[in-house]
Amino acid sequence: MVKVSFNAALAQKDVKKDAETLIPEEDKDTEAALLVRRRSRTWCWCMCLGLALMLSGVVVAGAYLYRYYILEQDDQVFFCGVDYREEDFMVHEEEEVELELPNNFRLRHLQENVRVLLPDQVELINVPVPEFEDGDPADIVHDFQRRLTAYLDLSLNKCYVIPLNTSVVMPPKDFLDLLINVKAGTYMPQSYLIHEEMVVTERLEHVDQLGYFIYNLCRGKDTYKLQRRDRILGMQKREALNCHKIRHFESTFVVETLICDP
Repeated sequence: MVKVSFNAALAQKDVKKDAETLIPEEDKDTEAALLVRRRSRTWCWCMCLGLALMLSGVVVAGAYLYRYYILEQDDQVFFCGVDYREEDFMVHEEEEVELELPNNFRLRHLQENVRVLLPDQVELINVPVPEFEDGDPADIVHDFQRRLTAYLDLSLNKCYVIPLNTSVVMPPKDFLDLLINVKAGTYMPQSYLIHEEMVVTERLEHVDQLGYFIYNLCRGKDTYKLQRRDRILGMQKREALNCHKIRHFESTFVVETLICDP
């Protein structure tokens, strides 16, 4: 009779080998699972970052389009003309102008390009070369937030700054309404001419402190401060000065601004 027996040592070796072959496979599966999780987390973070950048780009683009396209439609440029009677009225600072006009004065015509920026409370005016040598061409800024007016005489290439005179300059909303009515033909003004006289007092060095719009107008140019002539003590009205005039309108009448060197 043959007795079959198993070698215990060989059996133990086989079991150990099986265990040894199983353990590395489990470790590999665990490492693979951890690697997949790490990759998925990295991918999620990258996607979130990409979405955030995309949304920020959309917000910036929307703000740009709103500022430079939608607002540009509201801040349209008006090409205006007004007929006025040439007279000899004077206007003083912060005084209301109400005059009864005689009918024996000849009519003149003045044209302007006007842009009203309601959000900034600024009026931008361009006076082209006038007919009949009625004054110099000019660019004008009325800044209601800064309470300043700046004139750029295009013939002299010089800039002049003075406190805003609200007696001759309508607020932006009112001026815009007037321009819209003129454009629609519901109101065609026949105006009159008044005069204001300014004298150069000093040179301004720090134009960048006068606000964005005046700085953009006057940078790189000789810039001077003005004072109304009727407020300078000891100066006679008929005193001969070297003067240049700019005719413009920001209301229902035309203003001749006379700028004189002392």
